[in-house]
Amino acid sequence: MPLASASLSINVRNNVKVIGNAGPTMVYAHGFGCNQNMWDRITPAFADTHRQVLFDYVGSGKSALSAFDATRYASLQGYAQDLIEVCDALALPQGVTLVCHSVSCSIGILASIARPELFARMILIGPNPCFLNDPPHYAGGFEKSDLEGLLDLMDQNYLGWANYLAPVVSAQEASSPVTAELSDSFCSTDPVVAKVFASATFFSDNRTDLDRVTVPTLILQHRDDALAPLTVGNYVHEHLQGSTLRVLDVAGHCGHMSHPSLVIHEMQSFLSQDLPQV
Repeated sequence: MPLASASLSINVRNNVKVIGNAGPTMVYAHGFGCNQNMWDRITPAFADTHRQVLFDYVGSGKSALSAFDATRYASLQGYAQDLIEVCDALALPQGVTLVCHSVSCSIGILASIARPELFARMILIGPNPCFLNDPPHYAGGFEKSDLEGLLDLMDQNYLGWANYLAPVVSAQEASSPVTAELSDSFCSTDPVVAKVFASATFFSDNRTDLDRVTVPTLILQHRDDALAPLTVGNYVHEHLQGSTLRVLDVAGHCGHMSHPSLVIHEMQSFLSQDLPQV
């Protein structure tokens, strides 16, 4: 479907790509340091059944770096606005399925709260609404000093930071295709932009937003995930009314890249169900 002239700037700004013209719409939202290419192992499975929308957040992938605003993107609300503006630029109808990875799960939650009529359901892969530990009731996975250390490393040795983080995220050898793809994506992101997005990612706390979600949601939790422990998946499930939790037998934070068949199976099962009332 052609974009209206007023929407061309959003199409270019966020490097919007549309696969297919028929069927219900799915919108994919990538994680920190990543880009829309991370969904390449998933989209072929839905090519015949869905219209699929991919995009890059401003500052990520092949988005327009000139559109980056450090004030807007210091908060996850800025990224949620990107997501909403992409949907509006394409004049997407109600009933969109939103597929999110990592911090985009929180971004998607914010977008669904702002525009609940736009999204019919969400699929959250590796959600973590708060990466910081908050004892005794919440274990997000990290101490504040750990995350501050990561940001300091970004300043001191950006390429070293990216090469350190990639195998942590993938839980695979540095030579594996998934780790290499993550490392390349991290390294290609502008360091200033990456630090702003990293701060917004790791220091946001969206736990109180979970109770405000009215969209039926599938939570895909990795069994061994340094960035989103099992306890976090259980927490999200408990606080998202009417959500479904599936634990994937996967190590790492990127099941859609390392074990796409498992993710596709759960997505297809969820999409085949009648929408529950939340």
